Amino acid sequence: MPEIRLCADEEDEQRTLAIYNAVWPTSAVTMDEVRSFKSQTLDYGDFLGPGGSVAVAVMPQRPTTGFVLLTVLPEHRLQGLGSALYREASSWLRDRGVQRIDARVSEDDEESIAFAERRGFEEVERNRRMVLDLTTLERPSIDPPAGIEILTWAERPDLARGIYEVACEAFPDVPGAEEEVMEPFEDWLPHEMQGSGDLPEATFIALDGSEVVGYSKFSLTAAQPTTANHDMTGVKRAWRSRGIAGALKRAQIGWAKEQGYERLATQNELRNEPIRRLNERLGYREAPGQIVVRGPLAENA
Repeated sequence: MPEIRLCADEEDEQRTLAIYNAVWPTSAVTMDEVRSFKSQTLDYGDFLGPGGSVAVAVMPQRPTTGFVLLTVLPEHRLQGLGSALYREASSWLRDRGVQRIDARVSEDDEESIAFAERRGFEEVERNRRMVLDLTTLERPSIDPPAGIEILTWAERPDLARGIYEVACEAFPDVPGAEEEVMEPFEDWLPHEMQGSGDLPEATFIALDGSEVVGYSKFSLTAAQPTTANHDMTGVKRAWRSRGIAGALKRAQIGWAKEQGYERLATQNELRNEPIRRLNERLGYREAPGQIVVRGPLAENA
């Protein structure tokens, strides 16, 4: 049986991060993002094996479902390591009263999809990656609809509660996020808007008079110095279909060009047709993304 142990210190966590980044290069992060993520959880565990790792968390948005990132290097697969990591994560969750798991697999990783299916996991979300090449793109004009002003959060830090009001309407409407619980403003602000990859100058706000009606933000990391990853674009329901999301996206494209990024990347659930169509019009092209699978804890954990 492979030896699995709980990470004892940040040096161990660096080892698990190196495994994760090798398996998920398009989602690579630094320890800054790991620390930021840990601060957002209700509970967190990180386990290391010989050539694999598993991070497991209980999140405030879905407290009854464990969030699991299980990664095994290709040369260490088919040796029982993935099963051992799955049992370790299951045992950790069972001790905390959690009885089901949400995990991610790559759309084009048939081996990992089969691993999950054999253990009773089923697909609940399919997030297709969409990428925009900035190197050959001219900076677009923002062109907001009449009466709408686009500015950065850095220019108006007092608008945080207005952004939160948009998020409270937008997040429940994202396919796959219907069960998520919105945190109170005092928790949401540091968790969602003040993490290691969040910059006020890279967070854009749509104002109708004095009311925040939309916002968009990036999640940035030094592990991907040439790629800016979209995090969230949300518009209040009564202001949708007016071109506000498009103006926010164009503001992001312009900022990323100015900062020297070579590409923008996002992942859109296939059922989220409005944002997918908008991204296609802006020139984003599809690439393999991630599937969220949901399933039971290991029986013999």
